[in-house]
Amino acid sequence: MDPIISFRGVKKAFGPKVVYEDATLDIYPGETLTIIGGSGTGKSVLLKMLIGLLRADAGSIVAFGQDVTKLREEQFLPVRKRVAMLFQSGALFDSLTVAQNIKYPLREHKWGTEAQMDQRVEEVLEMVGMPNAQSLKPAQLSGGMRKRLGLARAIAMAPEVILYDEPTTGLDPINIRRINGMILSLQERLNITSIVVTHDMDTVFTVSNRVAMLYERRIAFAGTTEEIRQSPHSYIQEFIAGGKGALEPDKPEL
Repeated sequence: MDPIISFRGVKKAFGPKVVYEDATLDIYPGETLTIIGGSGTGKSVLLKMLIGLLRADAGSIVAFGQDVTKLREEQFLPVRKRVAMLFQSGALFDSLTVAQNIKYPLREHKWGTEAQMDQRVEEVLEMVGMPNAQSLKPAQLSGGMRKRLGLARAIAMAPEVILYDEPTTGLDPINIRRINGMILSLQERLNITSIVVTHDMDTVFTVSNRVAMLYERRIAFAGTTEEIRQSPHSYIQEFIAGGKGALEPDKPEL
């Protein structure tokens, strides 16, 4: 099977801070791949480079057969129709209702009639367990519901790939299990490809088909959850045992 997304020899730095010297990774259709690593290793940077929010300094990022590092900003629209991102903060519009938040990307991409958008809003809210929430405002939602609203908006365009940036951060155990269940359900129901950035090892071992670990400015490991459990590398076992920040506790996340 050919990869749907490939990072090859990617380099990225912010001033004197080198994030990647040679990041190389393949993601395959229909899988859920989680990306782990110490704070400050640039887990979220990979996602943002894929959809053009950040630019790689060198190397290639091929998505759907196209090297996105060569695209101009206006050329990213077709890619962003096929790749949706659930941001850590949710990136919701507090002044808009739940329905209006979900419709926002549909309007931006001129997707369907008003009646079709209403139907799509109803469908995706049902998928994330929030039926009849259309008229609520984000301020009226719990933290877990805001995450689910962000997820509903992410899947509204029926993307082929979903990028999850720390989807369970700040949630209680019940909501963490709920979000993990939704990641699994969407993969099965929509045959979607998922890339999950997380520091939560329960999430890693619950949702992943494969795991990639960032260490020393590269992808130091990529394999199944069983392979990472059995890995002889001390830095991997320390991270699994210690969770977030086990490697670089004082560095801010990128």
